[in-house]
Amino acid sequence: MNNKSAFAEPYRARAATSKIPFGRPAIVGNELGYIAEAIANGTIAGGGPFMQRCEKWLEQHLPARRALMTHSCTAALEMAAMLSGVGPGDEVIMPSFTFSATATAFVLRGATPVFVDIRRDTLNINENLIEAAITPRTRAVVPVHYAGLACEMDTILAIAARHKLLVVEDAAQAHLSFYKGRALGTIGDLGCLSFHETKNVISGEGGALIVNNERFLERAEIIREKGTDRSRFFRGQVDKYTWQDIGSSYCPGEIVSAFLFAQLEHVEAICARRRALYDLYREHLQLLAKRGDIVIPEATGTDANGHIFWLLLKDEPTRAALIKHLAAHDINAVFHYIPLHSAPAGRKFGRTDGDLAVTDSVSNSLLRLPLYLELTADDVNRIVDTISGFFGQKS
Repeated sequence: MNNKSAFAEPYRARAATSKIPFGRPAIVGNELGYIAEAIANGTIAGGGPFMQRCEKWLEQHLPARRALMTHSCTAALEMAAMLSGVGPGDEVIMPSFTFSATATAFVLRGATPVFVDIRRDTLNINENLIEAAITPRTRAVVPVHYAGLACEMDTILAIAARHKLLVVEDAAQAHLSFYKGRALGTIGDLGCLSFHETKNVISGEGGALIVNNERFLERAEIIREKGTDRSRFFRGQVDKYTWQDIGSSYCPGEIVSAFLFAQLEHVEAICARRRALYDLYREHLQLLAKRGDIVIPEATGTDANGHIFWLLLKDEPTRAALIKHLAAHDINAVFHYIPLHSAPAGRKFGRTDGDLAVTDSVSNSLLRLPLYLELTADDVNRIVDTISGFFGQKS
């Protein structure tokens, strides 16, 4: 089939509308053709040719020892929690500034999330606080690569090695971001990716479990296939498959996989476009940052994937007023996580270690600006001009 990208014109035309949403999914290539091909193949359930092609792409391009496609990053996290072997009485260290799925996956196994503070510069887990949070019950550390920017993995791996802990990377936002030349998600024992429609590369819903530790390879396949050795059966390694272990139905269907494969074919261009928009925001917001009206993220170069561009405001009332000001100009900017340690379920199922002052401050002051493929340089200028107007100056 023709693999020529529809990468430019369709979404440029749509972007000409007056309203600027926070995000918008886009067709970038042969998504519709591949969906038709999947249907013509006669199977749209999980485990088909397009799912296998996505897995092979990830294994070759990250590269990864084994990539197992899932129907969501939440599913990948749940599989990682099962593979970790945690249970009641065990503890797992993670940041509080993350999505609920990071914690819920381990709570479902009976483990207790232990929340530690984040760094103000990267908004990632503060690696210098991890060791103090370790107890005899600690079994794993879950670094979350916020906005596609890498955690300090060398330090985290060294701590984990000293204390014989597993490292599970929540790389939901970090597909094709790198740490010292290594793709995020491929560094710890296990890595979890997301292809939700809000991410850089999308399939509506979708995810992948990256298995880097060889001892988990066989069991990961069994867990994904409802606790059976169905994968071994299809490879001709057993003459029939049967129930072997705990598990669930975690494979994505072929229509989802077909859409994703078309996106993967253009992933470098997608990330380059997002990085260019990210850099444009940084360039045009420098003056406000130098004045102290806002804090903006540091430049990330080609190591990060340009997933989120965030601002830190002085306080929550300032953020609320700016959101309202932007909305009045048909621009949708949004805040992000309510810290897990302050959420009802976080108080019930988890505990904190130390003061989480940075987490609380960031949660109250962070604002995410629109960033998606359809966004144009003119849109960025309009957003920046509107923010500058809020602070009483021209950009």
